[in-house]
Amino acid sequence: MAGIVERLVPDELWELFQRVVPEAPSRPQGGGRRRHGDREVLAAIVFVATSGCTWQQLPSASFGPSGATAHRRFSEWSKARVWAKLHRLVLDELGARGELDWSRCAIDSVNMRALKKGDLTGPNPVDRGKYGSKIHLITERSGLPLSVGISGANMHDSQALIPLVKGIPPIRSRRGRRRRKPGKLHADKGYDYAHLRRWLRQRGITHRIARKGIESSQRLGRHRWTVERTMAWLAGCRRLHRRYERKADHFLAFTSIACTLICYRRLAK
Repeated sequence: MAGIVERLVPDELWELFQRVVPEAPSRPQGGGRRRHGDREVLAAIVFVATSGCTWQQLPSASFGPSGATAHRRFSEWSKARVWAKLHRLVLDELGARGELDWSRCAIDSVNMRALKKGDLTGPNPVDRGKYGSKIHLITERSGLPLSVGISGANMHDSQALIPLVKGIPPIRSRRGRRRRKPGKLHADKGYDYAHLRRWLRQRGITHRIARKGIESSQRLGRHRWTVERTMAWLAGCRRLHRRYERKADHFLAFTSIACTLICYRRLAK
């Protein structure tokens, strides 16, 4: 029977992680405590992300590393952009298997209340001015996240479209060159601006942006429900129910971990 480490970090995910994790720093002077294995630390980080527990509540008896050790390694790996690289690797594997459908992509955002003021937080206009952050997301046709970003809760959704589209990495295809451009992009009325339509057209992306005062909300849901479902999947990562992190890169790291786990579930089928 597989232990908790193997359940949280299956062999295939561990093999991908080994390709992006930086080598452990050496100690020329020798000595010091034995470094905990990366797989055990990764399992502890995944447990914090999915359970929503604090670093202090991490059951070190189950994983080996303490909460302080896991948090320290989490910070090191976040600074090295390990989580974004791992997400891209999983997308590459899905693309090589033909599991990504680029024909219709969708963009949306979701608000998260912040328990602490920090980088990329702001007063939420729809939550009585409470401080929070937004998660911005682009998904492919079936709902797998391709590009993710965060901002303050007071940032307008339309400002995230261009950075998110530019942030889609070049992903492997079953045949031919890598791809990073959707065929169509669906968005709600919050993105209804002429300069965004023009920018998408110039890049050969067909826009399907709802027009204010013209298209009903019922018509919007025909293709955009997938990205809304993905937002619900993100809520399965309980660490994202609130923003606990003061540092923006730590909050983005947990968001990238959640996106990676969503994509990996498809890969493991």
